[in-house]
Amino acid sequence: MTFAQNINIRLSKVPAWPLYIIATFPPVWFFYLGVTGGLGAEPIKALEHKMGELALQLLIVTLAVTPLRNYTGINLVKFRRAIGLVTFLYVFLHLLVWLVLDVQILSQIWADIIKRPYITIGMLGFVLMIPLAITSNNLSIRKLGPKGWKRLHQLTYATAILGAVHFVMLAKGFQIEPLIYLGVILALLATRVRLPRKRATA
Repeated sequence: MTFAQNINIRLSKVPAWPLYIIATFPPVWFFYLGVTGGLGAEPIKALEHKMGELALQLLIVTLAVTPLRNYTGINLVKFRRAIGLVTFLYVFLHLLVWLVLDVQILSQIWADIIKRPYITIGMLGFVLMIPLAITSNNLSIRKLGPKGWKRLHQLTYATAILGAVHFVMLAKGFQIEPLIYLGVILALLATRVRLPRKRATA
């Protein structure tokens, strides 16, 4: 038995549902830090950033599931749906902190979405995630069919790029961290590109 097979057997005994419970701890913890002064002089901005960064990290984990299986044999597909839904939760909380705690003024919110490109890109990424979250269930797979469902969920690739570009544009000045996120996402997407095979010569 190979190492990957041994890991997969162990993982098959681990349910995915505890991920939803575990996912509630980081937002609660960071909100507590914000209230108690543990997030610095600008707790709202820090909380907003933490939620967005966690979402981007989980997007990377979601994208890594397929290449991890293809290149190592370790199969985390059973956890991908839960990871994707938690990612959507964190993006929603990121947006909620910005709407409710940061901007607060409805007219200003719309003005920012229109006038600030990084916010426009971020909102577009969030909108694209909505159908992914809604259809992350077995009923949707049966209704759309496996192929249709898979095509729809390829929107994940666009949301990941938009999220990374949003982070890069948000950063003030030249910062390496957002570029690393973007580079990792592009590298993971590159593993999905299938190069045309050369025809055998006679």
